Amino acid sequence: MTGIEQPSQLAAEDSEYLRIDAKGLHYRLLNERIREAIGDGRKYIEVVNVHGQRYIGDGIQAHVQIDIYGIPGNDLAIFMDGAEVVVHNNAQDAVGNTLNSGRVIVHGDAGDVIGYGMRGGKVFIRGDVGYRVGIHMKEEPRRKPVLIVGGTAADFLGEYLAGGVLIVLGLTDTARRGTVVGDYCGTGMHGGRIYLRGTVEEDHIAERFAEKYEATEEDLNAILPDLAEFCEVFGFDLDKVLAERFWVVKPSSRNPYGASYVPNP
Repeated sequence: MTGIEQPSQLAAEDSEYLRIDAKGLHYRLLNERIREAIGDGRKYIEVVNVHGQRYIGDGIQAHVQIDIYGIPGNDLAIFMDGAEVVVHNNAQDAVGNTLNSGRVIVHGDAGDVIGYGMRGGKVFIRGDVGYRVGIHMKEEPRRKPVLIVGGTAADFLGEYLAGGVLIVLGLTDTARRGTVVGDYCGTGMHGGRIYLRGTVEEDHIAERFAEKYEATEEDLNAILPDLAEFCEVFGFDLDKVLAERFWVVKPSSRNPYGASYVPNP
């Protein structure tokens, strides 16, 4: 990804559009300007020359689209509720931290702890991600978070997973050199599902906490709408994605630490 700013297709005089140049702006000032723009009724905001500013989209409760050109800092879209954030480059750690609703799209790679504590919404990463992705994700009766990674994930994917859906597709060059997930996948998980496409070594699954099996037609049908949406966003061929074998990782117990903290009778 180059991060080069692209000209907007919207006219500058459009009252719902605003372009913000983040060059040299402290993250607090940048986020104040974004909130002011939303308060003024802007529905489409482009932020260019982003260089590591944190908390972009923090706590926003509005149906607005924010396009980011450059590399945003940690905690992108933390506590966000209803907006859409599109990153036209890579992103750093904790994207979608405690996301309530809305959608985050990253056209490059992302760092560690992506989707930490997500309660709803969707996070789509085109490339690879780092460690402890999907940790503590949870779901409610009317909300189920979905996190899809186009490339690979490092160690501790889905650690303490309590709900929601994690999908790793292995579509990048990194995946072609080995397995799609690192060690300790599913450690401490007690809810939700992890879907892994392609090669998955048995010893990469946290045996004490999780178990894997080949996905059934019913399993794939359950995630088909989200896969189709992901492929549409990034231009992947859905049929080719589905042509590869999928594995499902599920918790082996709803009380994985019970034996550790409760004495045997």
